Amino acid sequence: MALTEETVQDKIEVVGEFKHIQVRTATVIKRDGTEISRSFHRHVVQPDISADDLANESADVRGIAAQVHTQEVKDAYAAHLAASAPE
Repeated sequence: MALTEETVQDKIEVVGEFKHIQVRTATVIKRDGTEISRSFHRHVVQPDISADDLANESADVRGIAAQVHTQEVKDAYAAHLAASAPE
């Protein structure tokens, strides 16, 4: 009886005005090739992510970020954050 664990990013979505990237990672446990458990972890990549943090994302997420996190989106997101910051 062999147990294996596999981690896969099974869903990547771009949502909202500021092109937030939602990433869902599934952890799948299998016994002799048959799935016996699946759990999920989610995180969001915002337009203001640092280059160091973006480097830790998967190649798929980095590629999507390069396409949707344009300078225009980053500037609009920064303006939004500045406008909604408490005084």
